[in-house]
Amino acid sequence: MKTKAAVVVIGGGVIGTAIAYELTLRGVRDIVLVEKNTLFSGATARCGAGVRQQWGTEMNLRLSIGSVKRYETLAEELDYPHGIEFSQTGYFMPVYTEKQRQQFEKNVSLQRKFGLDVQYLQPEECRSIVPIVSLDGLLGATYYDKDGYLSPFHTTAAYAEAAKRNGVCIEKNTEVLGFTMEKETIRSVKTNRGDISCDCVVNAAGGWSQEIAQMAHVTLPLFSERHQILVTEPIEPLFRPMVMSFTHGFYTQQEPNGAILMGVGDPHEPKGYNMDHSYHFLHTVASLVTSVLPAVGKARVVRQWSGLYNISPDKAPILGLPKEVNNMFLAVGFSGHGFMVAPMVSEMIAQMITNEELSIPEARTQLDLGRYDRGERIVEPSVV
Repeated sequence: MKTKAAVVVIGGGVIGTAIAYELTLRGVRDIVLVEKNTLFSGATARCGAGVRQQWGTEMNLRLSIGSVKRYETLAEELDYPHGIEFSQTGYFMPVYTEKQRQQFEKNVSLQRKFGLDVQYLQPEECRSIVPIVSLDGLLGATYYDKDGYLSPFHTTAAYAEAAKRNGVCIEKNTEVLGFTMEKETIRSVKTNRGDISCDCVVNAAGGWSQEIAQMAHVTLPLFSERHQILVTEPIEPLFRPMVMSFTHGFYTQQEPNGAILMGVGDPHEPKGYNMDHSYHFLHTVASLVTSVLPAVGKARVVRQWSGLYNISPDKAPILGLPKEVNNMFLAVGFSGHGFMVAPMVSEMIAQMITNEELSIPEARTQLDLGRYDRGERIVEPSVV
């Protein structure tokens, strides 16, 4: 293992591998990426894989629009022959309350200002998009056909292989144990396989990012929380877009092979690192999804799994340097949306490290850790 690097990236998910790749595009080649397990073994491998641009804040819109644009040609850019399976089948978001209808209309107005041809559907139009949706209580829905999903495995593998071709050293089964500090500067990363002296560090450790930060005496206002997903046997085609209900708190999609994937946010889920899965989840998500999509009830469950959301106080990412350490760049707190915005986030972290103008200049102050002290949280109305 190398004992010296310009940059040490901590975390082998889509964020970490993408940042390593983006740094190589800017001439930084002396990079070591360390991952305590194997690549994409954490949240990336366990996510729902959806990618949407239907958000209610300018910052989240800009992050997602730029990321989707990049995803559309990413396999070609990274010279990845297998493809990343990007399927733009759309997101369908049903509306059930007057308050929600008003918010969605505001969202659509903002989204259209950014050039997205998002539709607001009346109840009688909804079945033209999702034929099996129940009309009980339905006031309408929003739909955008350029949203969709892609393979988290192929995407991360594509970034990792491109990074390695460009000279990045990827060290798996390498756990960070601490840092050697000199005042406010990290001088080396201590691992179970030896120390790596470095000029700067990227914390892209996902559910464990707050623990990594604490090793450098940085306290992050984050917590990790289990989120569960299940998948059914393949059945005949029932619907194409991702269906996401903020009223019911679930998302579901039918994959190309006919299997149906579904997840739900549990407001009573305790904080922590538990990644077991439960019958309670299975019963809850099945009940909620079938109340909106009754025909899904005939599918039999094949398996379920769990992963960690790394949640920030405003469910928006934290990017950039903390005030306590002048060379640890944070790419943390994605609250379940890291895969969606990885291309834009990785680009901007690389720009920060190389002192370039950011692709979204406002991100430097709107997504920094200091926003919480300033009382400047991102208020996003559209999260599950």
